[in-house]
Amino acid sequence: MKLIRFGAIGNEKPGVQLEDGKRLDVSGFGHDYDEDFFGGDGLEQLKGWLNKNADNCPVVGEGVRLGAPLCRPSKIICIGLNYAKHAAESGMEVPKEPVLFFKATSAIVGPNDDVIIPKGSEKTDWEVELAVVIGKKASYVSEAEAMDHVAGYVLHNDYSERAFQIERSGQWVKGKSCDTFAPLGPFIATPDEISDPHNLDLWLKVNGEMLQNSNTSDFVFDIPTSISYISQFMTLLPGDIISTGTPFGVGLGFNPPRYLKSGDVVELGIEGLGVSKQSAKAYGED
Repeated sequence: MKLIRFGAIGNEKPGVQLEDGKRLDVSGFGHDYDEDFFGGDGLEQLKGWLNKNADNCPVVGEGVRLGAPLCRPSKIICIGLNYAKHAAESGMEVPKEPVLFFKATSAIVGPNDDVIIPKGSEKTDWEVELAVVIGKKASYVSEAEAMDHVAGYVLHNDYSERAFQIERSGQWVKGKSCDTFAPLGPFIATPDEISDPHNLDLWLKVNGEMLQNSNTSDFVFDIPTSISYISQFMTLLPGDIISTGTPFGVGLGFNPPRYLKSGDVVELGIEGLGVSKQSAKAYGED
């Protein structure tokens, strides 16, 4: 199943995308895609409801805006330097344990919304990432049990302001949490849609130029390891997002570095998870 949310900002409704690409409004189901939905057998209930009601669901037009495909979760946990080549281009060693940082959930936007270059920013960067959506509460789970806690997968662009992240005092969160820095979607794909999340091609282009092109087989820490590891330090709640890191090809890694400017267009995708597209605008620009 592919879960979408659609409509004007702040007024999104739940929907599904069918195999043929048709999008259906399932607001008649009565539940949005939030913590209660993911933690309370919502996926199975929605499947049963669709079997009876799909023919009566309104069709969502192609021109309708897509929002993030889930309601704002309790947290976004990101894994840094999770591709060896990305660690190298960042001038950092491959980590011995997963590097964790938070991204504010207020950064979440729809997959094709504009990315706003923050006030005072000169180093806004891109990062295509596979994100995992948690499906049931996870605390001290083993690696063997970890995948049982996955509700699905979603495309994420982990935008980063490198000066805020690296050159200012404190933790990375300041460079990761600016408004619009977490476009998600176009949809969440349930695990039955993705045969092997550890063998997915992922890519990113800026103004049509391919800058990131890799595969999740290059993970330093795979998904079960990451979920189990994180759950030793905090409880993962249904709907929480784990963003699994980005491959090489970020702007920071070029010589000289390359960063986004107003008017740039970023396109990205992951095999089986669709594509998204953001246009860069400066803070305060109409």
